Amino acid sequence: MSTSSFTLRYFNTAGLAETIRLLLTAANVDWTEEHPEWPAEKSNQPFGRLPVLIQKSDDGEADFVISESVTIERYLARTYGFLPADPRKAALQEQIRDRLTDIILAFYMQRVASDDKKKELVTKFEDLLKKQVEVSSQALRENGNNGHFFGGELAYVDIATYAFFKYLVVSVKDMQESVSELAKASLTPELHKLISVIEADPLLAAQVDKTEKLVSVLSA
Repeated sequence: MSTSSFTLRYFNTAGLAETIRLLLTAANVDWTEEHPEWPAEKSNQPFGRLPVLIQKSDDGEADFVISESVTIERYLARTYGFLPADPRKAALQEQIRDRLTDIILAFYMQRVASDDKKKELVTKFEDLLKKQVEVSSQALRENGNNGHFFGGELAYVDIATYAFFKYLVVSVKDMQESVSELAKASLTPELHKLISVIEADPLLAAQVDKTEKLVSVLSA
């Protein structure tokens, strides 16, 4: 049977690639990571951006190359069963995931805003985060507060939500500590449950255990 391996190209940071790393780990596939010299290697990427995922056939030759973080995520999630085949059920997960992108964009927009726009954009970011927490917490409650958004098995939206909050709480701390503290304070019991379930999942241990667990950061 033909088997695939993968190479993920990204910077040596969580950034836009942590959900991808977690999906590759959960899929139990053979994968490695490259950290291209930047910007020297910029012109060698499909769109001059990272992340890039290279899928190799069983003879080791690259036979599929894609860019853009969410595109990579969805390709892996569909390929390895972390998104349902039913398009309606998949869309319920994808809408939650797409909101995370909106929030990250709003975070960076308020960081670079001019003084006269700063307050407005900070408020926009805070409102988006608050609504995401409300919607996510309700969905988790309606699913029985078992640490998953839908059903009882690990899904794409579970992984993406975990990676999102770990990014805001941990990675953002050195950039804007007030946002990190806001994200920590916003976490509901339902989201705490999701984080603990994700970090205890043996499918994800190889990646989760590379850094301090978010459960430990939140309890410190």
